Amino acid sequence: MPPSVPSLPRRVARMLRTSLFAQVACALVLGIVVGKLWPGFGADLQPLGDGFIRLIKTIISPLVFCVVVVGIAKAGDLKAFGRIGLKALIWFEVASTLALVIGLLAANVVQPGSGMNVDPATLDASAVDAKTGGGHLPSTTEFVLEAVPTSFIGAFAENSLLQVLVLACLVGAALLHLGHTKVPQVLPAIEQAQEIIFAIVGFVMRLAPIAVFGAMAVLVGNYGLGVIETYGKLIVLCYLAAALFIGLLALALKAVTGLSLWKFLRYIREEMLLALGTASTESVLPRVMQKLRKAGARDDAVGLVLPTGYSFNLDGASLYLSIGTLFIAQAVGVDLSLGQQITVVLVLMLTSKGMAGIPGSAFLALSATASSLGAIPAGAVALLLGVDRIMDSMRVVTNLLGNCVAVFAVARWEGALDRERAKKVLDGEIQVDLEDEEPTEQPQELKKETTAEPG
Repeated sequence: MPPSVPSLPRRVARMLRTSLFAQVACALVLGIVVGKLWPGFGADLQPLGDGFIRLIKTIISPLVFCVVVVGIAKAGDLKAFGRIGLKALIWFEVASTLALVIGLLAANVVQPGSGMNVDPATLDASAVDAKTGGGHLPSTTEFVLEAVPTSFIGAFAENSLLQVLVLACLVGAALLHLGHTKVPQVLPAIEQAQEIIFAIVGFVMRLAPIAVFGAMAVLVGNYGLGVIETYGKLIVLCYLAAALFIGLLALALKAVTGLSLWKFLRYIREEMLLALGTASTESVLPRVMQKLRKAGARDDAVGLVLPTGYSFNLDGASLYLSIGTLFIAQAVGVDLSLGQQITVVLVLMLTSKGMAGIPGSAFLALSATASSLGAIPAGAVALLLGVDRIMDSMRVVTNLLGNCVAVFAVARWEGALDRERAKKVLDGEIQVDLEDEEPTEQPQELKKETTAEPG
């Protein structure tokens, strides 16, 4: 007798039980419904999302440290690691500058703020101070100095990725210098610690649907859906500009590596949906690192490029900042000259590098840009308070994809990418199980026929 086909309810129940993507998608929809119907209750669910982000943050620094140390030690070439870092910085600067230019061109063409005729005196500038918590963006000198650790333990306690990267490079270099014969137990111990951390990631990720539910309920409960109507033109422009930039990323990835960005997006769909739901790329950093390693990128390339990109390669934020600056100027009736717009690009090229991890950093960067121009009232930045949270989805997707493409491109540039494995993983010929150390190749009848011996 032919095997019975499970009923639809059973198939749905099995999918919800086994698929993280399905769980997060359902949680996202439920969060929107709860936030819409019971906004007060939805706004009180903030601890669900915040608690999950805290759990993830506790393991990011040790994970990055382990991956980078193991990557350097196994690659056996510190010079190659230095080349990867230099090439990554070059890629980051080109990509973020391109994002800034696309944002300015889009805002000039569409002019989302024209016709608003806002009087800056009517805006509550103190609301921006409340959003930023009285903080400030570091200067270039401060940014460089803050990347240098003052304490080994302090770098991990403060969760400073750049400081952890510096320490990991030093430890990896020391292991290479001493050789495995002098410290034979250190590298295996770090590898074992890495496996333990990945196991913890697996445990924490089971809470992801709860976090997404809480985060979406808070978003809709606090801001409602009416803000989309008020700022519709600006929102559509930002998302279309992001789509254009992502299309250029896809072309660049195809030209450099031969890989498809759309297949890669399908490969990380669970992580992407989680990042969208929590409005945080940090929440998926450990899982994305795993998936990039499984997809053929060498450990040292993944360990250096991806975490560094979280500080240096904020493509989505660059798009938003350039469009936001011109939107504010147009809304208050200020016509920026070409020279002033070039100044916007130059200022944002610097301020966007110090944004990571700072509350309200987008508003700090916008305020710094407005102050440097002298033509836009600093209080006009408050115009974007109502729409900023809606832009998180655009920033998250663009930032995450931009950094993943950077990993593949730099790894290919340095010869640290197994393209054959990457293609098989993205095509689904190799099934990736994050619980296992190595991906397993999925058997295919066609492959059996083509690889069989003749005769």
